[in-house]
Amino acid sequence: MTNILLTGSSRGIGAAIAEALERPDVTLVGHGTRSGLAADFADPAAPRQLWEAALERLGGRVDVLINNAGVFEASPLDADHDAWVASWERTLRVNLTAAAELSRLAVLHWQATGGGRLVNIASRAAYRGDSPQHWHYAAAKAGMVAITKTIARGYARDGVLAFAILPGFTMTGMAEEYLASRGGDKLLADIPLGRVAEPAEVAEVARWCALEAPASMTGAAIDVNGASYVR
Repeated sequence: MTNILLTGSSRGIGAAIAEALERPDVTLVGHGTRSGLAADFADPAAPRQLWEAALERLGGRVDVLINNAGVFEASPLDADHDAWVASWERTLRVNLTAAAELSRLAVLHWQATGGGRLVNIASRAAYRGDSPQHWHYAAAKAGMVAITKTIARGYARDGVLAFAILPGFTMTGMAEEYLASRGGDKLLADIPLGRVAEPAEVAEVARWCALEAPASMTGAAIDVNGASYVR
């Protein structure tokens, strides 16, 4: 039995990942605002509390951590300075620092238990940037990729494997709202596939990384963006 902790499991990509992991050989603990274990990652105490609650729920063992929770909130360049900084601090706290804290706790746990798998849901924004209102989002996702690669390089000999998944636009409520606000046809023209990704497509990659990806792939950053950004 594989025990998995999935953050941001209540909607969008997270809900699709949870569905993809509905298997008899998986025990999943989800975190979210609508279902699963509750934790507000804007609160610095929340990641550790979530980890401890998940360990208790899973009988003292977490085999896989999937960091998916995040926010995508605009921070206009001409906003009040204090508001702009506060937006940065919230986005980095929720999207990056909370994931880093959980990853640290997971690595320490896996060093003691013989290994595990980390799957970070980042974004193509990590490599190509994002809109002028989302510097902070791009920076946080780039940080997730850097954490993934650092963990992969630093702890492979402990049996710790780490993967990053980089979706482009994905047809969640968040993406639909953004597409509409930015002129959907123009954005779609930038995707050679001609459509945004479905949550189930991202979820399938996450499921594979969590359960099946070969160990030699550790450190990989996997694009799921319809060729809208290639490296």
